[in-house]
Amino acid sequence: MLIRYKKAFEKIAMGLLSFMPNEKDIKKLTETIQSYENNDNWVLYLWKKNDEYVGIVGIVTDNDSATIQHVSVIPSYRGEGVAKEMLQEVAELGQYENVRATDETREFVRKCIQCNDEKADEC
Repeated sequence: MLIRYKKAFEKIAMGLLSFMPNEKDIKKLTETIQSYENNDNWVLYLWKKNDEYVGIVGIVTDNDSATIQHVSVIPSYRGEGVAKEMLQEVAELGQYENVRATDETREFVRKCIQCNDEKADEC
């Protein structure tokens, strides 16, 4: 289930974002979280499964478009289709006509969108 980020989730969100290759540094993580808190067009969602926050997806909106700039799942839940579910739910929110990826997230997003049960470990 997608849950919109709020300040109370800051540490959880930072932990989930830290699995992104370019978000390892604490200073960079703090700047990223502040961008989601301070910019109206930056939207961050956490993914809750079995009463645990296991994934995160961050988008930048522009009118009716959303660009996936962050997507991450904790290692113990990888291979279960969590990223695919998150991305599908973002697309199904109905707020965005176009959902696309950044250069950094494009390959991963493409794998998850084309993912099927045989390739679930890639998502």
